[in-house]
Amino acid sequence: MRIEYRMEGTERRVQKVAPGTHKPVSANELHPARAGSAYTLIELLIVIAVIATLAALTFPAVRAAKLSVMRARARSEMIQIQTAIERYKDRLGFYPPDNPPNWGMNQLYYELLGTTNSGSAATPVYSTLDGSSQVTDLGQAFGITAGKSNVPGFMNCARPTRGDDPQNAMSFLADLKPAQRIMLTNPSGAQLCTILVCALPGPPALSSLGSGGVNPWRYNSSSPRYNPKSFDLWIDLIAGNKTNRICNWSDRPITVYYTSIANSYP
Repeated sequence: MRIEYRMEGTERRVQKVAPGTHKPVSANELHPARAGSAYTLIELLIVIAVIATLAALTFPAVRAAKLSVMRARARSEMIQIQTAIERYKDRLGFYPPDNPPNWGMNQLYYELLGTTNSGSAATPVYSTLDGSSQVTDLGQAFGITAGKSNVPGFMNCARPTRGDDPQNAMSFLADLKPAQRIMLTNPSGAQLCTILVCALPGPPALSSLGSGGVNPWRYNSSSPRYNPKSFDLWIDLIAGNKTNRICNWSDRPITVYYTSIANSYP
């Protein structure tokens, strides 16, 4: 391509000519993308408005999908624990004991995983069959009422004082993920006990359970309100601006409202 310079009047103009021709090439032909590419302010505002509208429609859908995943995850964990409790009942003939009225600080972890007692009746040393947790002071771990531990011991336990073989204790809860359990400690850092938790966020009022802000599964087998012939099992989630209760007496999440008494029923 060669460049021709032409003088028209006092103005010097530059034209680009395609090779082998004497026809001037226009700027739009050299750069087709430039043809009609300019946008007016009104067109830009329309595009921005369309994008904003699409975003306003998309964000709620994404948020709803995220909340649905949270609820489904909590329900899946509940079914896992519920199945283990029923297996326990089928084998031992009764449901695992609870810890009234502190339904969140329960001994389900030890009952469902099975324990051995390598100590004595006076100074027990309970360990889970898989070796994941050990508890010695049941009073500190689960509370004391009138000078006596709320949890006197574990039923699913091999007791050397009775000559039991450790195999007599059984584990009913398999494939438990690390996020589904937590070791609680006292203010000095000493280990107290392990409890079953949900890794999803719970309401701030759960701090009244003394569980350090974690979200424990709550369990009532001694006086269940909604399942009088079995047990109540539930968890509370912060889902959006609401507290959703995932429980074994409703197929759908229940919206609950409370401020400080986290371990009471709605």
